[in-house]
Amino acid sequence: MYDGFAHLGHTLATGLRDVTSDLAALDGEGWWAVVVDYEGKVTCARFDRVRRAPLPEPAAPWHGPHPGQWRSSLGRDAYERGVRTIRGYIEQGEVYQANLCRILTAPVPPDADLLALAARLAAGNPAPYGGVIRVPGLSVVSASPELYLSRDGDVVESRPIKGTGATAGDLLDKDYAENVMIVDLVRNDLGRVAAVGSVEVPSLCAVEAHPGLVHLVSTVRARLAPGVGWPGLFAATFPPGSVTGAPKSSALRIINELEPAPRGPYCGAVGWVDADRKRAALAVGIRTFWISAGEIRFGTGAGITWGSDPGREWLETELKAARLIALASTGGNE
Repeated sequence: MYDGFAHLGHTLATGLRDVTSDLAALDGEGWWAVVVDYEGKVTCARFDRVRRAPLPEPAAPWHGPHPGQWRSSLGRDAYERGVRTIRGYIEQGEVYQANLCRILTAPVPPDADLLALAARLAAGNPAPYGGVIRVPGLSVVSASPELYLSRDGDVVESRPIKGTGATAGDLLDKDYAENVMIVDLVRNDLGRVAAVGSVEVPSLCAVEAHPGLVHLVSTVRARLAPGVGWPGLFAATFPPGSVTGAPKSSALRIINELEPAPRGPYCGAVGWVDADRKRAALAVGIRTFWISAGEIRFGTGAGITWGSDPGREWLETELKAARLIALASTGGNE
């Protein structure tokens, strides 16, 4: 349909002008679609034509993999071993919490229409930070419920999610404790680039309903110190605390040890930046698909604490993936 396009925040962007890996460009001018991989690869795409518009109609229906074609980077046994390993690190005092993730992969035909998948997700799993970005070398569709960073002038906000259940009654004390730990981490991250005394938590452990599950969500807000731009903001806060762990440095090392596949856009940042108006909304790249080299990928994970049960954590990753994988699959019971 387009050489490059993005649909984010009810905004359709076409007329791709340029693509850069330099986050400093976001402090310049124009409207940008942004994807930052968990591993740090940056794609900032600037568009000339930007307007409020619904998601365009796809040219053809989505044709995805058969449900049985999906393969996981970690099977159940390996995932549960990973949970036990993290509990061992917690016992040794090396980490308080770490997010353990796995990547699901399946083949897709070369003419798979990303716009059709985006339309399917928008109808079947509406999400506050859902969107689609396609530029040369990058195809991402997200149904993310989680805000990594928003910006309005010098005010920034993060809304970390920690704690998931099928219903509110499924949430455990462990989920609330996990959320508070990550809120402390996000407060610390933002505090490194915030004006002194400006970091606040206006909402702690609110229960939010999303399609097929509920989450605990908190809000952390701050005012940026003078002179802080996007490179500094990312340096202080990325990768997002909710998908790494606490302390973040230890969690990153453990994740690298236990996860056999790169996360890519999953657990990274996906969203938009309006440099002219100094406004932005970047989601945490969860509930996110990306297509590369004839394969579609999707990540799912869970936060592991001392109170984690390995089997329950595996089932949490299944719960988070089930609805989205069903929507992205064809040929099964849809």
